[in-house]
Amino acid sequence: MHEVTPARPARRRRRGVNVFLWLGASLLALFALLALFGEAVAPHDPNAQDLFSMLEPPSAAHLLGTDNVGRDILSRIIVGTRFTLSIALASVFFAGIGGVALGAIAGYFGGVTDRVVTGIIDLLLTVPNIVLAIAIASVAGSSATGLTIAITASFIPPLARLVRGRVIELAEEDFVAAAITVGMSHTRILLRHILPNAATVIIIELSLNAGQAVLIGSALGFLGLGVQPPAPEWGTMLGASREYLTMAPHLVIAPGIAISLLVLAFNAFGDGLRDVFDPGSSS
Repeated sequence: MHEVTPARPARRRRRGVNVFLWLGASLLALFALLALFGEAVAPHDPNAQDLFSMLEPPSAAHLLGTDNVGRDILSRIIVGTRFTLSIALASVFFAGIGGVALGAIAGYFGGVTDRVVTGIIDLLLTVPNIVLAIAIASVAGSSATGLTIAITASFIPPLARLVRGRVIELAEEDFVAAAITVGMSHTRILLRHILPNAATVIIIELSLNAGQAVLIGSALGFLGLGVQPPAPEWGTMLGASREYLTMAPHLVIAPGIAISLLVLAFNAFGDGLRDVFDPGSSS
């Protein structure tokens, strides 16, 4: 009895690492390579137009077909990886900084500071992520920078709320009381004792948010609020292809599959990390 019970979570943890973590990591490594070396491996110039080859279906010359001005879709998907991936990662990075800072300050200091920050967070959380991102992107402008700002701002409130809750829990621990007793500064307590113990929750949340960032970025690109043509960002490609859905469905299918695979990669990686750091959550 005593040997069987602890063995189950161990098997569950290994299964999570082997399946989800490695699947996600492998796909992300592939996308990272395409983002770095896409122009070198793309079979054609992604912006080269050929008006005699417009809307061609997949063939030996163009494996994923061509778009409405004869550009090779496979080449545009490969080169566009850099835009979609970099926007998602930049958004998650800046959202991580803002969300962790706000949540840590509110949770640790409490009082008026906590009430003010929590009030702002609760107000923003009443607005769905995509609606908030659309509103901010409309003001920030249709560009990679505007898209990054919009996604970042939509992710800060939920992350700040999560970090605040975790910091409140950790602030009650004995090691924090001991640090205060010896005269350690609040900044040092946060940076050396509280945030490192909250790192697992933060990392898992950010890895899962990256998948949402891809979806929101693609949605904004589809609506014309993202990176502008002729840049081969996947959401922008979807938006430009909707007019040809019935006559040339490959224009929509190719970027749609690319978006789905990147979201799958981030979600699988995040699930794998959760199984590694918190195996009990999968029981």
